[in-house]
Amino acid sequence: MAKLSKIWIFPIKSLDAIAVNEVEITSGGALKGDREFALFDQKGLYINAKRNPKIHLIRSTYDLPNRLVSLCIQDLEANSRNITTFHLDQDRDSLSHWLSDFFEKPVEIRQNPSNGFPDDPESWGATIVSEATLRTVQSWYTSPQLRMEQLQQRFRTNLEIADTEPFWEDQLITISGKTVPFKIGQVQFLGTNPCQRCPVPTRDPFTGEVYPDFQKIFMRQREATLPVNIERSRFNHFYRLALNTQIPLTESGKVLKLGDSISLE
Repeated sequence: MAKLSKIWIFPIKSLDAIAVNEVEITSGGALKGDREFALFDQKGLYINAKRNPKIHLIRSTYDLPNRLVSLCIQDLEANSRNITTFHLDQDRDSLSHWLSDFFEKPVEIRQNPSNGFPDDPESWGATIVSEATLRTVQSWYTSPQLRMEQLQQRFRTNLEIADTEPFWEDQLITISGKTVPFKIGQVQFLGTNPCQRCPVPTRDPFTGEVYPDFQKIFMRQREATLPVNIERSRFNHFYRLALNTQIPLTESGKVLKLGDSISLE
């Protein structure tokens, strides 16, 4: 039976993830703490990896119970003197100054504890992919650097599902304006559409270096391996991977846990 095998939370949008054993659903239908913070420039635009490859050089670790984030620059990571720790609530100005110095422009930090800052505001729930899908994608590339850990960091999906066939999540895609109901444990989800990918997966998550022809290889193989009897209308192109979802607001306060089984309705 398909089960929840990994939960990834990205407290600051575009920075590193933290793996957790369980996570609560917020009043806004999001995973608590996921993309709770985001970085913006003076024009109100996201400062993220799509627009700023330099962001790949920032390493971040978290102590979420104590609301702490520790940051350093990739080239200096081995030197603990260059690791700086901030309280996410009390040190917001200092954190903003650190990031502004790094990007060499003013950085504003915004917070949304209810909804976070999802890439797809119409599919505000967690993103989902199966482990078998990631292993299959890994097989499309010859570089030994593209280990499973690399693909997890490139595709930045919230929830991973074990004990399924590859592209299991594609069965939960449906036509525009409709949803597919399913549950993980006691939490109700609604499957919507396949996640449209940006330049981020093409890059090494630690250096920002682009993998040659990553997107071209991906699209060719994705089309060739697209499961039969799925909603193909959502694939206007094949640079799509993982399932976007909605979590109804009625699920607020419920908890997802590793090992939760998946039930299709």
